[in-house]
Amino acid sequence: MSETKLTAQSEYNNDVVEKRKTTLWLDFWRKFRKQKTAVVSGLFIVMLLIVAIIGPYLAPYGPAEPDYGSILKGPSAAHLAGTDAYGRDIFSRIIVGSRISLLISISSVFLGAAIGSILGLISGYYGRWLDSLIMRGCDVLFSFPGMLLAIGIIAILGPGLTNVVIAIAIFTVPTFARIVRSGTLSAKGSVFVEAARSIGATNKRMIWKHIFPETVSSIIVYFTMRIGNAILVAASLGFLGLGAKPPTPEWGAMLSMGRDYISTHPHITFFPGLAIFLTVLAFNLLGDGLRDALDPKIKN
Repeated sequence: MSETKLTAQSEYNNDVVEKRKTTLWLDFWRKFRKQKTAVVSGLFIVMLLIVAIIGPYLAPYGPAEPDYGSILKGPSAAHLAGTDAYGRDIFSRIIVGSRISLLISISSVFLGAAIGSILGLISGYYGRWLDSLIMRGCDVLFSFPGMLLAIGIIAILGPGLTNVVIAIAIFTVPTFARIVRSGTLSAKGSVFVEAARSIGATNKRMIWKHIFPETVSSIIVYFTMRIGNAILVAASLGFLGLGAKPPTPEWGAMLSMGRDYISTHPHITFFPGLAIFLTVLAFNLLGDGLRDALDPKIKN
């Protein structure tokens, strides 16, 4: 009989948890869909991700395919965004280059977020000398401007896309560590955490089962907004010749190639710049919308 009661109680608890999750998702969607600019930005980003995945099949020309009869031509029916100094179709290079720019930014921010989140959880949960050591390390990284730190790391590691990812990830770590540490300190004093500790929950279970979920909303919001910043940094490094090597169709490298023709053939820099602008704006607006939808203090 007692076994039957325990089973019924367990099923009841599972039903309560599932209903709570459903309610939270419905509440999030209700708030998020009211953020019209965030919804449009989200749709734009989804479209951009699809383009990045199937870009080579959508591009009307190969990214390195020259058209020697149309060198430095402006936008036309044959070349929607014109051609560059080598006769390559700029529109095709932007489409194919979206995969590279998004891959660099998303992978670097993901790596930085993973390392920073782990450090923030350790720092906030265990405190004492671990907290001091991790936070002082973050202070050292914070003392350098992000772009300058990235250039310094690339100078040590050498140019290349992999090293760009590492450089962006390194200066992304301290901010995520600070955000997660703050959430950990707040959650550590909660009643449900104290209850879990009183019944003998292990540190590992406390951190990943009870504390980490309380920091996820902040991580998601900052992760989304940080991607836009990572795209700008990657494009800047590419513009300086520290990122992708020619003829890779990376947006920053395309801007660098067109700077010698900016007064005579502005379309070479205009369209890659427009792609960077729209993508960064979309990620920032989406991040703002997610923040408003996930923050319980904001009533919509």
